[in-house]
Amino acid sequence: MAPQHNTGAGAEAELPEYAGHYRLESRLGSGGMGVVHRAQSASGMTLAVKVVHTEFAKDPEFRGRFRQEVAAARRVSGAFTAPVVDADPDAERPWMATLFIPGPTLAQEVKRNGPMAPAQLRRLMAGLAEALRDIHRVGVVHRDLKPSNVLLAEDGPKVIDFGISRPKDSELRTETGKLIGTPPFMAPEQFRRPREVGPAADIFALGSVLVHAATGRGPFDSDSPYVVAYQVVHDEPDLTGVPENLAPLIVRCLAKEPEDRPTPDELMRELRSVAASYDTQAFIPAQRTGDEPRAEPRADGPGRRPAARFRRRSAVLAGAVGLIAGGVFASMQLLPDDTRPASSAGPATSSPGSGTWEASPVSEDAGTPQCSYGDDKLLCAQPGEVYALSPSDGTLLWRRSVAKARRVDPPVLSGGLVQVTTDEEHRVEALDPESGMTRWQRDLPTHTSMGYADDMLLLGHADGRLTGVDSASGDTRWSRRMSGQKSPSLASFAGDPSMYATTMSDDGSSTRVSAVDPGTGEVRWAARLEGGLQPVGSGDGSVYFLSLDTVYYDTGAVVRYTPESEKSRRVALPVTREGVHAGVYGDRVYLVAAGGSLEAFDLGTGKRLWQLETAVPRGSTPVADGDHVYVTAPDGRLLAVSAADGDLLGQTPPRLGANADRVPPALPEPLTANAHIYASAPDGTVFSVNARNPSAW
Repeated sequence: MAPQHNTGAGAEAELPEYAGHYRLESRLGSGGMGVVHRAQSASGMTLAVKVVHTEFAKDPEFRGRFRQEVAAARRVSGAFTAPVVDADPDAERPWMATLFIPGPTLAQEVKRNGPMAPAQLRRLMAGLAEALRDIHRVGVVHRDLKPSNVLLAEDGPKVIDFGISRPKDSELRTETGKLIGTPPFMAPEQFRRPREVGPAADIFALGSVLVHAATGRGPFDSDSPYVVAYQVVHDEPDLTGVPENLAPLIVRCLAKEPEDRPTPDELMRELRSVAASYDTQAFIPAQRTGDEPRAEPRADGPGRRPAARFRRRSAVLAGAVGLIAGGVFASMQLLPDDTRPASSAGPATSSPGSGTWEASPVSEDAGTPQCSYGDDKLLCAQPGEVYALSPSDGTLLWRRSVAKARRVDPPVLSGGLVQVTTDEEHRVEALDPESGMTRWQRDLPTHTSMGYADDMLLLGHADGRLTGVDSASGDTRWSRRMSGQKSPSLASFAGDPSMYATTMSDDGSSTRVSAVDPGTGEVRWAARLEGGLQPVGSGDGSVYFLSLDTVYYDTGAVVRYTPESEKSRRVALPVTREGVHAGVYGDRVYLVAAGGSLEAFDLGTGKRLWQLETAVPRGSTPVADGDHVYVTAPDGRLLAVSAADGDLLGQTPPRLGANADRVPPALPEPLTANAHIYASAPDGTVFSVNARNPSAW
């Protein structure tokens, strides 16, 4: 892998000098979660050091995932992986050092030089089968085998990146709010039954990787991950161009049911029987679609995909019952090509007098708007843009350009001003709610948590200090150290005058919770509660928490704590849920889990009221108004569910837009006001629907 020297602007453009004792020399590559550097040890050993992005380093959930990656990589370290030399998941910026392996990734090799020759292909398949055998022998399932995670070293392929690996006997399969796996290389059970994913899923991925190596594309091919998900679950693979004597093995690898796929040992035995046949190889002829001409083969033999690629005439539209229940993407149906076009930036369109409208103030390329409600306006942000809309008809009231950030949070109305976090959460800019003009701005120290309550901005520092900043002026009003609370996390809730600072114990056995007066920094009450807890809401004198597994941050219970009586009520979930978002209304807590489960718990009676499998892979935080519970889906749908019994009452159409392959890092919560629900979608639209009649959506 050729080194890439650091270029460009941004908070991490300058190369850090060291990770632990290892000097970082040049940048090898970058991904969504971290940067990989070429490094040297004191003795001169060349290493590859993965350093986590600053924005994730302060996220306890991500640190848990990184610890799991280090553990999995160490567990399988051997001949077919990059051996782990050292790691520090607890560093200010967590890092892991592995032995540097010269050579391109399979993805780079195919992109530069085209499909592999037959003999290379067989050796690749044998090497990856051996690698999976060793990985599975130590009880690990990789779950993200793909061309970019295969290094082509001189002594054979090496499997890297165990960031979403899990022990195969673990009940902990995904992480909050993240796309788990890469759709063209995921097995059907990763969409249908994500909690049942085992070693056979890696065999399915192996088959897809081999098709890519043989042809330059995958066996399931579309620009939209939602369409790919449908194809993986329901369609037969396209093996155009795959060598004929390897095709039967690859077909078995791509079997829809895990039990029908071969084991790595079976693959290696069968590969030995075909090894001698490569000099007289035939190839599967190109597929034909109607009058489409057959592609000419390359000089070295493999048939190529037709120049006009075979594409399914399809779009995705979710129905009330998903075709892929509990998977990673929303449910889908195939429709003709007359579905609604992707909207573009322009004026709002509305139904006269109904308050139902949709608007696209910014180009759809900017992704999903993140919005809040305040000062009788919808306040929205997209990368580089902040704007205000009229809630009655979607009219654009003002728009302001701001510095781009990798992650965009909804603006917050505090101190009478619109508070916007920019520059990778290192700066707060306060805007006039009537004009969008800047009233003040303030740079923030790195590695701080932040939250707004009672017209104050509170900052939590790594040394345990809290700082109170006046939201109206940007001036610091107070600073104090929290006893026993290093690096406190901060949370506040509508209608509650307190800010809650929480710190888990190192072993996850307890959580220190302090209710802080935002105006003075005085502690109103403090308690040490059992377990690893995350506050999710408050009301009627109580605070509500999720009880988390502190390794994988899965949810095992919901907890209510009442400080006046100093009593807690804990209600266990029937099964541990992963990737949970929670909303509170009265004494009820609503949970949306990564697999699509929506559940309601009554903390007054200590009972679970109902459960609905929505087929929404990872919904937003649920929002309730007493009669309904609302959830936003990754494809832009808004769902309404009966708060009484969990019945699905209605949903809006999907709004994917032109960038259907993008998965937003965070889904916006629905907003309730004026008897309407406001939501936003990946095609860049913000829209309003009538809350009283979800069946008409």
